[in-house]
Amino acid sequence: MSIYKNVIILLVALVLIQCTKENKYLVEKGKVGYLNTKTTMNDLSKIFENDSIVTSKSNMEDENLFLLNDNEYIIFSKDGEKILEIEPVILDDSLSTIKCIQIFDTNYKTEKGISLKSTFKDINQHYLVNKVETTLTSATLFIDELNATIAIDKKELGLSPFNRDQIALEQIPDMAKVKYFTIWFN
Repeated sequence: MSIYKNVIILLVALVLIQCTKENKYLVEKGKVGYLNTKTTMNDLSKIFENDSIVTSKSNMEDENLFLLNDNEYIIFSKDGEKILEIEPVILDDSLSTIKCIQIFDTNYKTEKGISLKSTFKDINQHYLVNKVETTLTSATLFIDELNATIAIDKKELGLSPFNRDQIALEQIPDMAKVKYFTIWFN
């Protein structure tokens, strides 16, 4: 009887551990891993205690008047790999919540498997692309279901970077790769 109990406890523990690992990299509307709409900048040191947190402001030796956003929090792994770039709603406020998170780690993915490794075909098969906006260097896909923007480099579309033509959804090749993946919390 005690062996049966031990086996059940072991199985429950394994399921809980696996769920925790999956949640660490799960991307949903209003959630990136352990970060959500209620997470404050102050919470980052607890959530990423085994990683390195750098603010773009702390990297500045002298003030740069041309720097538009000087208060991002950049998360690096122990190996020095850039994981996330987090922008607060209110600059210089440790109690501010998160405005947006740009994802750099390919481990982060949605429940439907969309990540930095995805192609346009993957995105288009699993999510409704609500709008396409053309920038100088990319086509930005707006996905309301995730409150996300996904950028695809114009090079992937066979266009020169500074081509000003509007890009339609139908023009994007299935094999075009993701350049940037950003989740918005507002």
